[in-house]
Amino acid sequence: MVNSEDFSRRLKDIFDYYELSASSFADKIDVGRASISHILSGRNKPSLDFVMKVVSTFEEVELYWLLNGKGHFPPSAGKEENKAERATEASSDPQEVNSDRDLVENDIDTQPIETSRKKIKKVIIFYADGSFESYENYPKI
Repeated sequence: MVNSEDFSRRLKDIFDYYELSASSFADKIDVGRASISHILSGRNKPSLDFVMKVVSTFEEVELYWLLNGKGHFPPSAGKEENKAERATEASSDPQEVNSDRDLVENDIDTQPIETSRKKIKKVIIFYADGSFESYENYPKI
C-alpha cells in the first residue's frame, strides 16, 4: 500500500527536479489540478492511471521509487544534464514515441539472452496509447 505522505514528498521532489509548480505538473501529465492538490493533501490516494502518467511522462522517474521510495531519484546519470534540458524533455508529448524498431529488428540475435543463470522468455512493451507488443524467445527445433 502506498503511504500518502511519503508519496506526496516524492511528487514534490519531482516538481523541484523539473522546476515545475503543482499546476504545471498537472498540465504536463494531463490530469486535473485538483487531483494533484488532493493527492498532496492526503485526501486521495493516487490512481494507477495517475502513477503511469507520471512514469511515462518523466522518464527519469522510476515506478518503484515513486510508489515505495525504493531506488533513486534523480538517477545519478542524470546529474550531468542541466535543469533546463530536463524541463524541455519533460515538456515533450508523452504520446510521441521515437521508435528505431526497424533498425533494431534486423540486428536482434535470436539466441536467448542469458543473465546470470536466467533466460529471458518473453518481453512485453506497453505504449502510452494503451497498445502493446510482445516478443517471445522460442526454442529452436
